[in-house]
Amino acid sequence: MTDLTERARKIRLLLLDVDGVLTDNRLFYGDNGIEYKAFHTRDGHGMVMLRQAGIDLGIITGRTSEVVTRRMADLQVKYIYQGVPDKLPTFEKLLHECGLQPDQVAYMGDDILDLPLLRRVGLAGMPANADPILKEHVHFISQHPGGQGAVRELCELILKSQGAWDEIMAFYLR
Repeated sequence: MTDLTERARKIRLLLLDVDGVLTDNRLFYGDNGIEYKAFHTRDGHGMVMLRQAGIDLGIITGRTSEVVTRRMADLQVKYIYQGVPDKLPTFEKLLHECGLQPDQVAYMGDDILDLPLLRRVGLAGMPANADPILKEHVHFISQHPGGQGAVRELCELILKSQGAWDEIMAFYLR
């Protein structure tokens, strides 16, 4: 069994950055000043399947956005932390609150500000188009860019490593 599979097998909580991970990293502002973001539905369904398998979900993001609040509510994400440029203290608080060890947490980030958290979790991932400096600090590099299936790929890895994939797929193959 590979090191990546062993790491994924232990995961009880998946944390994600938003911009560049759940989105393609672009920000759109309307003439009315409202911010718009696009989320990939496959990423969202990967998160739903992970939640169905008993894995908790959360976001820790440096920006604050109402559209993120709405999307995370749609996906029933349990832990939502926005406006957090220094993510490590929030992570430490969350570990204590959930009674988890760092090796039970996966995190996907895409930029330098994610490095402290990526270096602390049990399973660190990045989208294919993340800042290249992250490559030497992560365990998993998605084949997909941020906002285009990277999160889904990580969710599937966790589900397969924990033996939950076949049961989830049985629902769709009935």
